Amino acid sequence: MEVHKAIISSFERVEKKYLMTQEQFELFKKMTESYITLDQYGLHTICNIYYDTDTYDLIRHSIEKPKYKEKLRLRSYGIPTKSDMVFIELKKKWKGVVYKRRTSMSLEEAEAYLEHGVKPERQDQIRREIDYFISFYKPQKKLFLAYDRLAFFGNEDSEVRITVDQNIRSRTTDLQLSNGDHGNFLLPKDQFLMEIKVAGAFPMWLTKILSELSIYPVSFSKYGNIYKKSLVLGGTKLC
Repeated sequence: MEVHKAIISSFERVEKKYLMTQEQFELFKKMTESYITLDQYGLHTICNIYYDTDTYDLIRHSIEKPKYKEKLRLRSYGIPTKSDMVFIELKKKWKGVVYKRRTSMSLEEAEAYLEHGVKPERQDQIRREIDYFISFYKPQKKLFLAYDRLAFFGNEDSEVRITVDQNIRSRTTDLQLSNGDHGNFLLPKDQFLMEIKVAGAFPMWLTKILSELSIYPVSFSKYGNIYKKSLVLGGTKLC
């Protein structure tokens, strides 16, 4: 597997999410084609392992919509082998602003670090933050989550990033990134989750198009909705 995303270690931005029908998505693509460009990777699969406490404290806190929340995940682009590069990501949200910190290493190193406490040789500020998170929460692997993504960037402002996810799927067993991207689907096949990520205000053209297509922001967490769905089905745990 070739890791094909630029390695950026820190992000600070506002993110808004939108649920769209396939018809809305097709119209959105057509109306924005002069403003945004699909990135060079086209449709690609993102795989994640989400970590939480034994009693799911992180996701339970998150769905209460607090001013501050944080989460830890292990991410790969495609299905990795043990030697492929993956990303450990610490994502924090404070009053609507998202701060994402991530560090890269091989899957083998990441698993040794997260599951057995074997720290990588190179230490930096981001890894020290992850160390603190791990020592405080003692997180465990709880969920595999994958989706197929299209990513766009603004033609005039490359800081405008738009991602559209489909086929969101998860599993609570076989929690290894290298074991495939199969799982149970969260949304209908014709429903898409769009995220718009900007450093400041939305450009006017984007606000206008969203309004014309009746595409409105929603509060939607992939992990959170899977957790809530498990409660509706009568369980207290995802597994």
